[in-house]
Amino acid sequence: MPPLFPFELVAPEKLIFAGEVEAVVVPGAEGEFTVLKDHAPLMAMLKPGVLEIDASGARKTRLFVRGGFAEVSHAGLTVLAEQAIPLEDLDAAQLDADLKDAEEDIADAPSDEARRIATEKRDHLRELRAALRI
Repeated sequence: MPPLFPFELVAPEKLIFAGEVEAVVVPGAEGEFTVLKDHAPLMAMLKPGVLEIDASGARKTRLFVRGGFAEVSHAGLTVLAEQAIPLEDLDAAQLDADLKDAEEDIADAPSDEARRIATEKRDHLRELRAALRI
C-alpha cells in the first residue's frame, strides 16, 4: 500500500473531506498536478475542474471544484474551495435545462448588471457541464 498523508477539502459551507489519502489530483490554475506523500511545499490557485481523491486503492472520490487555492506543506494538503460538488450529484439533463434558462436570462436582461449576473451564472453552469464530460 502506498504511503498516506493528511488531506482536507474545505468549502465555505463545511468540511467536505478530512482523512489520510494516497494521492490527490488538483486542478491548478497553472495546470493539473498530483500530490503524493512528501510532496514539496506549494501554494496554487485552483481553476474550475475535477479534484480526484484517491483515499485507498480502488476507492476514488471525484468532485467539481471552483475557485480557491491548494496548500501543500509538511503537514499535508489543504484545499480551500469556493465550491465543491461531488460529480455524482450533477445531473446532465438538469444542467442543460439550467443552461438554456441562463441563455434566455442573458437575452432578456433589462440592465447591464442583470446581464452580468446572468452571464456569470451561465459560465458557472458551463464549467459544471464540462466537468461531467471528464
